[in-house]
Order: sequence, then structure tokens, then C-alpha cells
Amino acid sequence: MSHKLTIKAFFFNAKTDYLPYYKNFSITMDADATAKELLAQIQEQNENFSYPKQLLVFRINNLVVDAKETVGAIVERLGTELQIDPVSSYRSNDGLKINDSDFMKSFELVAPYASEDDLKAYKKMYALHYASESANFDRSYIGDAVLVLASKMIEKNPENEEAILEAITSVHSGLMDCEYENNLFNAEDHTETIAALKKLANPEDGPSLCSMIMTRLRGKEKEEKEVVVPERKVVTIDNLEEKTVAHYAGLSSHSKMHALMHDTEIREVHFSRSNKLSGLNILEANKDLALKKAGATLLDAFDAGAEVLVVEDLDTLDMFTENFAAIERNIGRRMIGLELISSKDFIAHISTVEA
Repeated sequence: MSHKLTIKAFFFNAKTDYLPYYKNFSITMDADATAKELLAQIQEQNENFSYPKQLLVFRINNLVVDAKETVGAIVERLGTELQIDPVSSYRSNDGLKINDSDFMKSFELVAPYASEDDLKAYKKMYALHYASESANFDRSYIGDAVLVLASKMIEKNPENEEAILEAITSVHSGLMDCEYENNLFNAEDHTETIAALKKLANPEDGPSLCSMIMTRLRGKEKEEKEVVVPERKVVTIDNLEEKTVAHYAGLSSHSKMHALMHDTEIREVHFSRSNKLSGLNILEANKDLALKKAGATLLDAFDAGAEVLVVEDLDTLDMFTENFAAIERNIGRRMIGLELISSKDFIAHISTVEA
């Protein structure tokens, strides 16, 4: 089986170009052809298109793909309209060829405690390093790969735990700036690994001996008071049916909300960050970075034409609403007219109108 592909490919030569640019190509490839062969076909049509012959990883529609991935798998996942970029556009010096000195620079942080096997394991995580979402917001971020390696090194040699944790947290942008997201074409989920590392670096303070004794003494005398969670105020939006609506699902599924909007003839718009994280998990550790991520999400929806943003996760909605003015200052843009509502309130509103 063959596929006709419409491709938008990245061009840039640091010696001759001031800014990067894209050129369009129409290419037919067999389903079992590789990603590397796809790049070779582009180069046949334009000799100025450049890509590395070794350590070949690059982005297709913003997912990091390696040389051996098949065209059939790419089309099944992403369709036939493809945009090809370097794994790191700002590190490009010739098309998809990049200055990758940062990769080994990150390894140097833990090198004093690393074995030859650790180095070999790290080199296999080249794609993971450049798939790091945090690097899109802070170019000095050390990368997810060294964090995954650090976790394995601590597990093997716990006597080095303190030194390794210090190495990956004391840099300008390290462990505490990581809100892990999988940007690899072939998914790798390191969420639990990162969370465990953060817990090691910042262990929760346990109760004091005195408080534990007092709790035991009072245990039979008095039951703990029930924690009362205040009810959330129901949010309504005037003339909702006349406005364009986008859905921010985060890591949740978007399909049910999309179906609901379609069935109720809501004017829906889609935006690229609808399934990305927005800084909630790093809000306390690095508020500036968290607001930058939140701003990227809100601005993406706003620029896509959304007047109303339905937010799936309540904690994320609270972060957006409580910090809305600060987010606008952080990104240097005002999002006048963008209204926020929870999915629960949105569904209740739609149900009332339908009834």
C-alpha cells in the first residue's frame, strides 16, 4: 500500500539564512518505507534539505520520530498532512541537523557517579532528551533523559542519592521544573519516575513525635472533625449558544465533549494545546514557568477563535481563574472576552437549554 503525502519541511542554514522557512512537497511512499527514506525523498526533490545520517531523530507534527519508524505507522497516527521539523528548531544549524552539545552537558551533571553502563543507557535516551516539553518553555532545561537516568543510578547506588539529587536540582532549570509529558511518537511514560524523584528531593515533613503521642492519647476521646469542603459556585455564561467554544481536556479524553458539542450544534474550535499540561504540577516549585505554560494554553485557545474555554480538570480551572491577570502579564497579551467554565457547568447549561 502506498500513501500520497503532503509535506511541509523545515529549512535553515546558519551560514546563509537569517530565519528558518518551510517548503512544500508532495511525495508518494510505500507504507513500509522508513522515516529516513522519507527524508531522502525530500532531499531528492531539493538538495538543500539537510538531515543527519547518524542519531537521526526529528519531529513530525511535533512528535519526536526516529529513523526506523514506518510511513504506514506515521500516516495511521498523524494522517497524510505532515510538518517536519528538527527536534530542536532553535538548535538547528543546517536543516534537521542540530548542535546537540547540550545532550552530553546534561550527562556531565551526574557523570561523577555514573558507570560505563549508565553512559550507554543515557545515550539510548537521545530522543527522550529532545522530546522534553519543559525545554519548549525554558531552553536551559536539563532534559527528561538525565532525570530518568538519575532515578536508575540512585536505585543502583543509593549511597549517591544526596549528591545526584543535588546535581539535578541545583541547576537553573532542573528536576523541579519538569512536568513530564510524552512527546515521543512511540510513547514512554515516566510520570511516576519523575514524581518519585521529586519526593526524594523534597520529602514531606512527617508529624513530630510529640504530635503523634498527643494524637494517640486523644484518639479514643475525640473523633476527628469532618472536613467540610465548600460547594463550588456554579458558573453560567450569557448567550453561550452564540459563542465559539473550545475544550481543554489536558491528559483526559476529548471525544465525549466533542460529541456533545456536535450533537448540540455548539460552534466548536480546536487548538493544538488542548491535550497538553499547563503548569499545575509545578505551580509551587516554579510559578513563573507554570504561568508561562498556562498562558500558552489559554492564548492558543484564544488565538484559535475561542470565546469560551471549557476546562475538564477543576484544579487547573482554579489555577487559570485565580491567576488570569498574572498569566496575561506573564505572556504580554490580554485575552479580552475569553470566558472559562468547568465541563460540569457547561454540560448542565447545555442540558438546561436542550430541555
